Amino acid sequence: MLAGDLAGEGDIIQVVSRAFDVLRCFEGHEARLGNLEISNRCGLPRSTVSRLTHTLTRMGQLVYLPRDQKYRIGPSAVAMSTSMMKGLQLRNLIRLRLQDVADRLPGTVGFVIPDRFHLVYLEYARAANALGLYETTGSRIAMASTAAGHAYTAALAPEVGDAFLGEMEREVSDGAKLLRPRIEDNRRFLREHGYVVACGLWSPHINGLAVPLWSPQYQTFVVVTIGLLAAMFDEKRLHREVAPQMIQLGAAIAGLLEGAEGDLFNNRLERKPLAVRTADKIVKTEETNDLEARTRRPRSARSIRARDGRR
Repeated sequence: MLAGDLAGEGDIIQVVSRAFDVLRCFEGHEARLGNLEISNRCGLPRSTVSRLTHTLTRMGQLVYLPRDQKYRIGPSAVAMSTSMMKGLQLRNLIRLRLQDVADRLPGTVGFVIPDRFHLVYLEYARAANALGLYETTGSRIAMASTAAGHAYTAALAPEVGDAFLGEMEREVSDGAKLLRPRIEDNRRFLREHGYVVACGLWSPHINGLAVPLWSPQYQTFVVVTIGLLAAMFDEKRLHREVAPQMIQLGAAIAGLLEGAEGDLFNNRLERKPLAVRTADKIVKTEETNDLEARTRRPRSARSIRARDGRR
């Protein structure tokens, strides 16, 4: 569920929502979980989990392993995710952008998308000498304890963000307690500077900085984020050295997202040139390599302030 959908929450079919909650428990194709473990992870009664895992197994979304008495992700789920991953030119360009920054800063740089009270790494890049953070594509991080989560919630329109926090208080109360006292300061800082920092929340050894971007494909915010060792990059250094590079990264990726008509998984980049803004005009690129070269010029860092009610 996206934060912007909370206004229609009463229309949600609970059994469908709970089935997805069960599937979210399996982080990675090799994860093996029993009903009790799933129940503990998603907060559902064990009897409910048992019915859901039985149904999901019949559908091929899960596989039961008799020897372990556990479940793992099934072939239907793998096939569905594989079909979504075809045609990755846009994501490849995003990955190159992330790597540009990772080559200059000793951290992990990520492009993340929201998934209820978490964010999921869609792409990432890491410096060769990066320490302390080892997130990869598909890794899930909590909204409440990360710079990316704080940037995402700060970018939401206030009424949407407040509804999202209310939902979090009902389902993930500890996370809401961490996020709510900071959200007004995060909103104000984001309006003034275009990014959000979070120091020592996820780990006392890690400081993070994140820039939210509007995604026309998904009609919500996505985030570019970086985590660095606190011993090397204190908050002042984040603002002075890291923020300018991340704002430029955000502007470049925002340009890619706005230029692509389909979603992040399709292949339309092969069929339609992208419009890329240069210093004084908009040009049509004929090759993705040309796109990669031209979009190095960043657009305005204030790309989060957009039309139709967005901040």
